[in-house]
Amino acid sequence: MFHQLDRLLRLCCVRLSLGSLSVQASVLSGLAAAGLAMTVNAGALAPSNHDGSHRRDTTQLVSRALLANVASDGPYQLTPERRALLNTIRYAEGTWKDGTDQGYQVMYGGGKFHDLSRHPETVVIKRYASAAAGAYQFLPATWKGVAKELDLETFEPKHQDQAALHLVQRRGALKEIDRSGLTKTAMARLAPEWASFPNISGRSAYGQPVKTHQELARFYSENLQSLRRQNRPA
Repeated sequence: MFHQLDRLLRLCCVRLSLGSLSVQASVLSGLAAAGLAMTVNAGALAPSNHDGSHRRDTTQLVSRALLANVASDGPYQLTPERRALLNTIRYAEGTWKDGTDQGYQVMYGGGKFHDLSRHPETVVIKRYASAAAGAYQFLPATWKGVAKELDLETFEPKHQDQAALHLVQRRGALKEIDRSGLTKTAMARLAPEWASFPNISGRSAYGQPVKTHQELARFYSENLQSLRRQNRPA
C-alpha cells in the first residue's frame, strides 16, 4: 500500500482554499511511504459549540500526522522524532486511519465521536469493556489527570498530542526516543501505558494483542524518514 501511495503522491502539489485563506502544501516524494495523508476538511475537527455545531479552525488544513517542527500549543516541542512516535502510537492503537485526523475521534472498538470539547467517557463493550478514546486511546481517568497537569481545556487534536507526549515523558521514554529513536527499551517503558506496545519480552503488559518490536520499529523508521525529508530546509 505504501508504494502505491508513493507513486500517486510523488511530487504532487495540493492547493487548499478556505474563503480568503489559501494555503499551498507540497507533498514530497516519500510521505506516503509512511502512510501519511492530507486532509482537506479544514475545521472539521474543531471543538463543538454547546449547541452541537463545530467551530471552524482555519489553521488546521493538513493532517497533524504531517506536522513537525511547528509551534506547539503546550510544553512539548513537536520534533520529527516525536511526531513519528505519536504516529506510531496511533498505528499500534488502531487509530492511524492512513494518517488522517479522523483518528482523533475514534473510540475503543472503532466507533467515532464528534464532540472534541471533552473526552466522550463512553464505555464500549467489544472483546473487552473500555472507555478509551482519541488518537492515543486515553482512558477517562488518565485524560482528566493529564489535562489537569497541562491545563488542557478541550480534547482537540493538539491537546491530545501534548497529553500523549506527557505520558511518554512520565514513563521515562522521551529522552530515550529523542536520543536513539524507538528502541526496544523505549517500547518496554511505554508498554504499561499502551497495551499494544510490547514489553522487553515482546508481550503486552495486559495480556492483549500486541504489535511486534520489528513492526513498530519499521513503521517508526519509515515515518521518521518521511518527516525529515518533508522538514529538510530548502
